[in-house]
Formats: sequence, structure tokens, C-alpha cells
Amino acid sequence: MGNARVIAITNQKGGVAKTTTAVCLASGLNERGKKSLLIDTDPQYNATDTYRAQVNNVATLYDVMIDGLDAREAIQHTDAGDIIAGDPQLNAAAKKLPDGFKKYFVLSKAIEPLKEIYDYIILDTPPQIGDWLYNALVASDSCIVPVSPDRYAFQGLNDLADTINDIKTQKPDFRISGLLLVRTNSQRSLAKETLDSIPQVCKALDTKCYKTKIRDAEVVKKSQANRMTLFQWEKEVHRRQLVATDYRNFIDEVMGED
Repeated sequence: MGNARVIAITNQKGGVAKTTTAVCLASGLNERGKKSLLIDTDPQYNATDTYRAQVNNVATLYDVMIDGLDAREAIQHTDAGDIIAGDPQLNAAAKKLPDGFKKYFVLSKAIEPLKEIYDYIILDTPPQIGDWLYNALVASDSCIVPVSPDRYAFQGLNDLADTINDIKTQKPDFRISGLLLVRTNSQRSLAKETLDSIPQVCKALDTKCYKTKIRDAEVVKKSQANRMTLFQWEKEVHRRQLVATDYRNFIDEVMGED
């Protein structure tokens, strides 16, 4: 334990299972016996809701980043795992960050003590470029980018690439760990444009595409509606879920990178 690997899950395109991936990675690592912390940097705080964490009358990421609270005091211990909750107050709080480049390093400094507590720290990020995304990326060692297999799959990746190049000016070792194909459907082949584009996109971003493909499944929505991770939902219904198996295979790939 300690010297945590910090991974941001990010994509500026909506509907690409970003939060689902963050939640599954963090909770699945816990399932493997790894001590993992999920940090919800998205003001919409969907990951917080799935973890059944509290937002009102408790310390959240807002208190850590705006009020300077020790991040260890904002950790909530839930059945899904440990989390620092997101907060809708973050929407209007960017103006309270320090001036200049210092504002992008607030989260990085805040989580430093946590790296000695956890094996992995997973950051769910907002679906738009801004101060919270920059903070999440600067705080991370690398990011994973979920992409859906449609003709617009790589829409927005140029903007993300520009953002990451900005990050690299401050953190030269920062990288994209890989692209993760999500919401695939075995009943239809992946869009040919997507398949043909993957090698070119990976080369441009200096990354790889994970071998595991995450299939599309209604059970994802059901688990979210019941405020459970996919792995908790499996236990709830006493039935193996193929999409949960996909995420476990993906977690094997992530752990194999260590």
C-alpha cells in the first residue's frame, strides 16, 4: 500500500460511460483487494450518488479545494468503497481558486497525503474542459479515455489532446494510458469508421486501445437507478452480468500496467 497510482477517467463527449467506468474501476479494484479511493470532481456528482455517499452536512471536495480542508477528513467509507464526494457548489466555485497557474495544482497538493494510504486513486471528471478537469489531470499520473463506437466516437479528442499537451508543459510524464471502447453491441459490428480510425487516433495521442471492449447493457442503467455499482447489482440479483465481466477484464489490463 502507498505510493498510489492516480488515474483520471475523462472525455469531453457525453454518453461514453465515463462515470460508469470510474465507478467500476474504483469499486472493482477494491473487489480485487486493492485499496482504492474514488474522487468525484464532477459538480453533477453522479459517481457520488452511485456510491451512496452524502453531499449535505458532510465534508466534500468543495471543502478540500476551496476551504483547504485536509483531504483525509473528507473521505467517506461506503459499501462500494472510499470516496471523496462531489458537490454541486463546485459549479460556482472556480472563481474562488487561486489566481494564475496555482489554481490548477490545488487538488494535486491536496491528495498528496492520500497517496500513502491507497494503492489507486481514481478521479471521475466533468464532461467539459475547465478548472476542475485541469485540476484532475494535473493531480493524475495518467488518464483513461472511454470512447463509444459510433461515427462521432472521436469527436472532442482533439480538444482533449490540446488540454493534455498543456498539462505536459507542467508534467512531462503525464500520458493517456489508453482508449477504452464502451457501449459496444454484439448484435452489430463496430462502425467501420471507428475501427479504421483507432490505430491512427492512438498514434496521434501516443497511446493504445485496451483489448477489452465494454458491451452496452440495460443493467448499467438499472444498477445506477438503484444506486449500486455493477458488482453490487450482480450480488443483488444473484446473476452474473456480462458487462461486469467486461469491466473485470479491463481491470486486469489496468493492473497489468503496474
